[in-house]
Amino acid sequence: MADSDVGAARGAYGSGGGGRRSARAVTVTAAGVLATATLAVGCGPQGPGADALRQPPARATTAPPAPSPTDDGKGATGDVTPPANPSVLPPASPSAPPAGPVTAPPPTARPSTAPPPPRVLLRTGSEGAQVRELQARLRQIGHFGRNPTGYYGTVTAEAVRSFQAKRGTEATGATDAVTWRKLLAMTRTPTADELDPPTERPVAEPDRRCLTGRVLCISKKSRTLAWMIDGRVVSAMDVRFGSEYTPTREGEFPVFWKSRDHVSTLYDTPMPYALFFSGGQAVHYSADFAADGYGGASHGCVNVRDKAKVAALFDQVKNGDKVVIYW
Repeated sequence: MADSDVGAARGAYGSGGGGRRSARAVTVTAAGVLATATLAVGCGPQGPGADALRQPPARATTAPPAPSPTDDGKGATGDVTPPANPSVLPPASPSAPPAGPVTAPPPTARPSTAPPPPRVLLRTGSEGAQVRELQARLRQIGHFGRNPTGYYGTVTAEAVRSFQAKRGTEATGATDAVTWRKLLAMTRTPTADELDPPTERPVAEPDRRCLTGRVLCISKKSRTLAWMIDGRVVSAMDVRFGSEYTPTREGEFPVFWKSRDHVSTLYDTPMPYALFFSGGQAVHYSADFAADGYGGASHGCVNVRDKAKVAALFDQVKNGDKVVIYW
């Protein structure tokens, strides 16, 4: 009680043991002192918040220490006792499940256990000695109906596809390691004649103009070219000719120009190892002939499908050598 309150109280009762006032006067005086004390503690508008002012202040609650990350969600001294006031909850344990619906984690993809596809060894566009061996082995067991050319075209791909389908493997037309092993197990090593036959067809009887000098002797009837020197056949190869709309000229001509990596300016197509003999007509290698055989035709040139043979021919023939084309 403040000093002024003490003075007021003394005035109400008098000093020492003097006369007494009536009980009613004492009660009224005490009530006035209490009211004065109340106003001294705090005043304010008596609004809806007045009741709150009369409530005892809430006791501050100290949150328990955050659990250590190494103690599985417990405090440093064990389990945490919740505070007495039920309206103040302890912080959620890190291991407690989250409130609300729980979404399952996405399934973890299992590593694939399928074996990798076999390695492809040869495919359309490949060429060389191994392609020639592939063709010779396929021919041994009836899947390739012509002499080896050394070029992997559509005919070879179809032959491989036929072999794969009959042996129960995926028929891709490309020669992978599995296909090659199966083919080796079913065939023998090709002979030199099987790998490099002179021509698919027998060489025709040479025209009399081919019997002297250095001559490219080309028969339209047998569809063969024989490279001859003084009547002796040095090499022979299969050839094809132009269509009826672009026929290959017949007669005797000299080689007047050699172009190893020639590209046709008229048709924009490669003409490797070209030996020109009449205008724009030449003897040259044809990838299309190697791939599709006699199903097509040239634009008048003499196509050769054996790249190795025409490459060797290109190196041997000289400008001025004869070209004889006959039936």
